[in-house]
Amino acid sequence: MHASPFERLGAMPPVSPVVMSVPHAGRDYPLALKTALRVPLSGLLPLEDRLVDAVARAARTDQTTIVQTRARAWIDLNRSEDERDPLLDEGARSLPPMQQSAKLRSGLGLVPRRASGAGDLWARRFTDAEVTARIANDHRPYHAALAAALAAAQARFGVAVLLDVHSMPQLAPGGTRIVLGDRFGHAAAPRFVTRVKDECIARGFSTAINAPYAGGHILERHARPATGIHAIQLELDRTLYLDRKLHAPGAGFPRVVDLVRSILAALADEALSIPLAAAAE
Repeated sequence: MHASPFERLGAMPPVSPVVMSVPHAGRDYPLALKTALRVPLSGLLPLEDRLVDAVARAARTDQTTIVQTRARAWIDLNRSEDERDPLLDEGARSLPPMQQSAKLRSGLGLVPRRASGAGDLWARRFTDAEVTARIANDHRPYHAALAAALAAAQARFGVAVLLDVHSMPQLAPGGTRIVLGDRFGHAAAPRFVTRVKDECIARGFSTAINAPYAGGHILERHARPATGIHAIQLELDRTLYLDRKLHAPGAGFPRVVDLVRSILAALADEALSIPLAAAAE
């Protein structure tokens, strides 16, 4: 595999203070992944943020956007490099369960071991060399591209805002449809979260903050609100924009695209509404 594991849309340096990230919608399943499976390839689909990249592509206007094309089952960009699963990965450190992250304990580490409805995914363990290569070839390039885009946006505008776009299963019939994560206030100034929530509510979407998703490694790694780089994780209920089989765009797709476009515009407006000097404080 030599092709880039991600696609960058938009200008570099960015022409907007808002940068978008889509880390979990990749549909490139390498042969080395397929040959290691103990379940049908369809068993990996619950790991995908199914077609949320199509939402992001349709919603973006001028925002620099990084879209991962390699499948999350190959490597999860929203996990840190050290969240390696000792039950799956021969190069992982053996840590007591209490020292492992909750995601790692549940089988959703850097290389996912399990998927909802499919159980254990792999017919064998992976070598240290295999996982190390995925980190070097897929994980690090994505994060480097995202960091470069955010740094360039901040250099131009004095502030940068990352919108990290994901999708989630339906939490409950009639329940919350949008979840915003800011790592409990550590990833973004409250005014950005408020603007996004207001856009969601104005368009009739029930919205929660940090429950049950507060943001993962991408926010932890890239958000630096004290120095002018803010980040929000956006979780969209898949049933809002997919068909009943959760396979293709559904009747609600245009409404969700309109929501995300309005969020991007609101974040840019908020970012540009304060003086350059104040943005960097």
